[in-house]
Amino acid sequence: MEAIPIADLEALADPEDADGNGISGKLNQVWNLETEQTAPGRFGWKAAEPNVHQQSMGAFAGDMGLTSSLKPATDCTPEQECERFPDGGQLEVSDKIANFVTFYAKSLAVPARRNMDDPSVQKGARLFNETGCAGCHTPRHTTGSDADRPDLSSQTIWPYTDMLLHDMGPALADGRDEFLASGNEWRTQPLWGIGLAQTVNPQAGFLHDGRARTLEEAILWHGGEAAPAVARFSQFSADNRRALLDFLNSL
Repeated sequence: MEAIPIADLEALADPEDADGNGISGKLNQVWNLETEQTAPGRFGWKAAEPNVHQQSMGAFAGDMGLTSSLKPATDCTPEQECERFPDGGQLEVSDKIANFVTFYAKSLAVPARRNMDDPSVQKGARLFNETGCAGCHTPRHTTGSDADRPDLSSQTIWPYTDMLLHDMGPALADGRDEFLASGNEWRTQPLWGIGLAQTVNPQAGFLHDGRARTLEEAILWHGGEAAPAVARFSQFSADNRRALLDFLNSL
């Protein structure tokens, strides 16, 4: 997803809802620690990270307490007195390891689609578009050209995201701003691989805080710009709901 041209994402953005369709996605603008410049955000719940490398080093520091040249400090607060505990010395994640981890993360393949010939899955795909879900969960993108990673260049991918921020309503709000993202706004979550989430981890939940136990619950929690699509889904027959869920589980 880092290889999707920024111009393509800008073309999807409509912060003032100029087309009047009720969807007003916008790109977050965040701080790139390496270039020390503002850059479009792509990764994280609120698109607060500009690239895979910075997101990975942020996870090392914030989740594991491991420092790197990009993130030389952790999120440890003074009250925690982390200096009392053993550490791995200065810059615990070497640049060599950091680059390996970034390369690995950028090279992971998504799971292959399943049951694509199933009539219910095909019906669900049509309903996904007709309901308006694809207005934010943009199905297809084409990556740009990257001289360092020709294997990732000019690839047609199906992540089902526009990588933009959308107002998801008060029910999902966390009241926390991140750069241009308000407390009500979240980046559109990519859907590829979502059908295997509970195969990998039977206890996995959905949405940013895992509150949804099923994909159906996740859909019904959507609000704000997604409210019209949720209303259409709520009016579906049981067969149509099942078809749309079959489609999601095929991703």
